[in-house]
Amino acid sequence: PMYFFLANLSTLDLGSISVTLPKSMANSLMQTRSISFAGCVAQVFFLIFFIGAIFFLLTIMAYDRYVAICRPLHYERVMSRRACVQMATGAWFGGSLNSALHTGNIFTLTFCRGNTVDQFFCEIPQLLKLTCSEAYLREAHVLILTVLAFICFAFILVSYVHIFRAVLRIPSEQGRHKAFSTCL
Repeated sequence: PMYFFLANLSTLDLGSISVTLPKSMANSLMQTRSISFAGCVAQVFFLIFFIGAIFFLLTIMAYDRYVAICRPLHYERVMSRRACVQMATGAWFGGSLNSALHTGNIFTLTFCRGNTVDQFFCEIPQLLKLTCSEAYLREAHVLILTVLAFICFAFILVSYVHIFRAVLRIPSEQGRHKAFSTCL
């Protein structure tokens, strides 16, 4: 399962860099700084999608390590091939749902402060600066993304606290070293 999740993570990482890099290179070669509205929507959607899916996948990977270290006798049953595929699919689906909601919300706002984003890619904070909406709406979008990332981070942190506590109880030095190297 670890290699299956690493392959998914590599794909998501490759996708996340591919969202902004081609446009950045094209702008550099053509000496422009423009992006179409549809291009901006696509960049925002895919950037949030890949980042969200990465957060979910890292959380799943922490759970995988937790089960492997803290519940080794249940590992085969809990982390079956079917369960791994379902969890990875859930991460991809969760990333796309999160992205669709945020992209839909941001592009339903009215933009009245020009249409120039002061970067080579579109992102929510820069777009929120261009809206006519009240400040609390801007903060709500950013807060939602922050809460989602914090929940994933908290779950990862709790998983690794349990893992390190279990590893420190392993009597042999070689066993502790193997468990630590797997987790790190």
